[in-house]
Amino acid sequence: MLKEHQSSFLFGGNAPYVEAQYELYLADPDAVTSEWRAWFDALRDTPAIDGSDRDDEPHAPVISSFVEMAKRPPRAVIAAADGATDALALARKQVAVQTLIAAYRMIGARRADLDPLAWTPPRAYAELTPAYYGLSAADMATTFSTADTFLFDDDATLNDIVAALEQTYTGTLGAEFMHLADAQQRRWWQMRLESTRAMPALQAVEKRRLLERLSAAEGLEKYLHARYVGQTRFSLEGGESLIVLLDELIRYGASKKLRTLVLGMAHRGRLNVLVNIVGKPLRALFDEFDGKDAEQFQAVDVKYHKGYTSTVETDAGPVEVVLAFNPSHLEIVNPVVQGMARAKADMAASADGDDVLPVEIHGDAAISGQGVVMETLSLSYTRGHGTGGTVHVVVNNQIGFTTSDPRDTRSSFHTTDVAKMIEAPILHVNGDDPEAVAMAVRLALDYRTTFKRSVVIDLVCFRKYGHQEQDTPGITQPLMYRAIASHTGVRAIYANKLIQQGVLSADAAQRYVSARRDLLERAHETDGSDASPLHEDAGDRSRLDAPTGPSSVAPSAEELRGFAQRISTVPEGFVLHPLVRKMISGRQEMAAGQRRLDWGMGEHLAFASLLAAGTSVRLSGQDSARGTFNHRHAVLHDQTRVHRPDGVFVPLDHIGPTQGRFTVTNSILSEAAVLAFEYGYSTVNRNALVIWEAQFGDFANGAQVVIDQFIAAGAAKWGQRSGLTLFLPHGQEGQGPEHASARLERYLQLSAQNNMRVTQPTTPAQLFHLLLTQARDSDQRPLVVMTPKSLLRHPEATSTLDDLSSGEFRELLPDAQIDASRAARVERVILASGKVYFDLLDHRRKSGAADTAIIRIEQLYPFPGEQLAAELAGFPKLDTVVWCQEEARNQGAWHFVEPLLRELALPGTKLLYAGPDASASTAPGSHSAHVATQSALVSRAFTG
Repeated sequence: MLKEHQSSFLFGGNAPYVEAQYELYLADPDAVTSEWRAWFDALRDTPAIDGSDRDDEPHAPVISSFVEMAKRPPRAVIAAADGATDALALARKQVAVQTLIAAYRMIGARRADLDPLAWTPPRAYAELTPAYYGLSAADMATTFSTADTFLFDDDATLNDIVAALEQTYTGTLGAEFMHLADAQQRRWWQMRLESTRAMPALQAVEKRRLLERLSAAEGLEKYLHARYVGQTRFSLEGGESLIVLLDELIRYGASKKLRTLVLGMAHRGRLNVLVNIVGKPLRALFDEFDGKDAEQFQAVDVKYHKGYTSTVETDAGPVEVVLAFNPSHLEIVNPVVQGMARAKADMAASADGDDVLPVEIHGDAAISGQGVVMETLSLSYTRGHGTGGTVHVVVNNQIGFTTSDPRDTRSSFHTTDVAKMIEAPILHVNGDDPEAVAMAVRLALDYRTTFKRSVVIDLVCFRKYGHQEQDTPGITQPLMYRAIASHTGVRAIYANKLIQQGVLSADAAQRYVSARRDLLERAHETDGSDASPLHEDAGDRSRLDAPTGPSSVAPSAEELRGFAQRISTVPEGFVLHPLVRKMISGRQEMAAGQRRLDWGMGEHLAFASLLAAGTSVRLSGQDSARGTFNHRHAVLHDQTRVHRPDGVFVPLDHIGPTQGRFTVTNSILSEAAVLAFEYGYSTVNRNALVIWEAQFGDFANGAQVVIDQFIAAGAAKWGQRSGLTLFLPHGQEGQGPEHASARLERYLQLSAQNNMRVTQPTTPAQLFHLLLTQARDSDQRPLVVMTPKSLLRHPEATSTLDDLSSGEFRELLPDAQIDASRAARVERVILASGKVYFDLLDHRRKSGAADTAIIRIEQLYPFPGEQLAAELAGFPKLDTVVWCQEEARNQGAWHFVEPLLRELALPGTKLLYAGPDASASTAPGSHSAHVATQSALVSRAFTG
């Protein structure tokens, strides 16, 4: 009993409250209620349990009292009042009542009426009973203070208090908010829930709309089930209240000045959301089921992966509703949605983000099982990736994929407990009570609007069929599916409720069903001009219309010199770190023409050129502001923090009065969520160069789903344009297998149908022109850049301002040291890409192989075949073409370029490979082994 008592809410939850009351009492005895005053007076007149001097420790009476009670079992607490005054006994009972109230606030949701199936017996919680705190049946008629609650205007009997707590915290809407650290937010939830008893107050017209939405949701599923027997659709049956929830988000959200809703969800119920929320025409959906949909893109995805965009008209104005495209990788769409929402807010220059709302719709097993959920939650309030709060919706089927046993789906009590990591309040709601669902939405939106923070709605429902319509879940879940078989459906339940309330007649309720069925039949039989008048069809236009931007024209040398001076100027009195001061000094020399441009300066001048032209630049990654290799330093830090409140200065913010927005963000330690966020951002903001930078190129492995499903295939599957740029540091430099390879071979394997560009530039000028081309290309597609590490400061990997002001990105760089006379003697040409070129160049100087030409392939996809053929044709005695790479034979570009080179090579020429043998790892772990391997492959390129 003692152990049970010590884990109760008496001490952990109530001691701070009592101490706060005591503080008020010490300042002014009249500031607390008479009950508290009497108790504190009594405690001050009795000696401390531990014999301490109470004049020295004003809190000793309170602490002593709690120490005394902590030694006794809960049912003995009240009995311990022997010898105390009546006031003290009553005060202790008041403490017990306050503790009971705290218990309901803390865990009342665990006993809430949430399960529409009621297929498992409810769990009892002793902490939610008065007896647990020593309150007897005789105390039920006693009047207690309800101060610090919103349950009653005046004091109330314990019986009334318990009834109010039951109604507020254990009904069809259960709330978790006591984990919030901010007392103001906890108080807000207490007020909103307790003052209304967590009961919705809807007008008759609002109730009829809920029924109409349920009828639409159920009608579509039944129609599809009957007409397209056995076809996979991931039915929403059992969770039709999701349509009520999303409809309320749009309409109530519009009254809160919401203008854009960006939705992300997996398969379950997606077709229903597409039609009944986003406004996709029924005819278009039926054509997909019938196989009549014309292929608009090079490859079309399945219907339950597709997105849509429309405008929904509401009484409070139009709301743009966007359902993001999503692959079968469940929760991976969440960060994409966040990126899209952030881009829309940035483009609208939204002051607080209230007008753009990201909504993530999760599965019950997925939200606790998929790691990208945690990664995306971690982005919630960061400076570079926050979106002003998200509404998370869990379609809680209570079963996940194949199992309904929580022991197999998670390690937490609720599937939503993961959201507590960002202190998101959680509303659990019974899907069979659409009015409670509507109330949960309004609470969520009001909270988000007030505090700019995220909130979770856990919609507890069920799944009528299996994971998909051919599944037989009763094999493994007989009890649950027996309960499902006897469930009449939420529409019927709610219709009967409204009929009993006199809100509408039985005939009127049936007319909703008939009207929806007639609409579905007409849409199937006609040309499909069935779009709801509430929706203005925007279709896929927002995805297909690529912007027409200016051509890639570089600024003049004079303009570039001016940019160079601005980005190398710091405010007077700004104290730089000595290493950064040296870097800035070097940039000043570059601006003055006294030193050639290094990689960091070339990159900065590309950014400055774009910003000056009104194009925004957004760069994020782990340590991107400084650069993993200390080459960027886009954000300067005052070492004294005296002259600026935040102690930072961003030179690229000071290019010109009408410049674009420059954003550089040190992201959380995540690859998947951050890369997906930037992809989503890039699909919306077309007037921005959006870059994600890996700390090391191989760290992109953690985001492979984003690369495969969105970046490489998004245009082919969905027609979704993205100009996202990836910076992937790549190169063998003896740092071991985890810091060597960006896995170039993977990107080349994914390259087809002109879906993206894969490059490996070797000079600052090449990078400069490449970035300008990428930002200004009207035919937007992703760009993969294998960026250097050691070349960042290589004395030969440099350029001049004239190199930047003239020319363009060159897909291959000929051997500038081979003139026409020497070309006539060349018998061997080495082709290389990236850093190994400089190793080859150094070896040629030292070995005297002056008649061996070295050509750099700066763009690997699309491969510059015609240009390379023209270069090779300039060597009349050509006998051997060598592909040299520092990656292992089964990695890098060899397997990609080999067939292309065989097509291009002149008759009679040999094609050789010079590089390491095939390897399971990307690099040796020993620096000496790396040096030996590198030396051997370079030598082989000239003599092998």
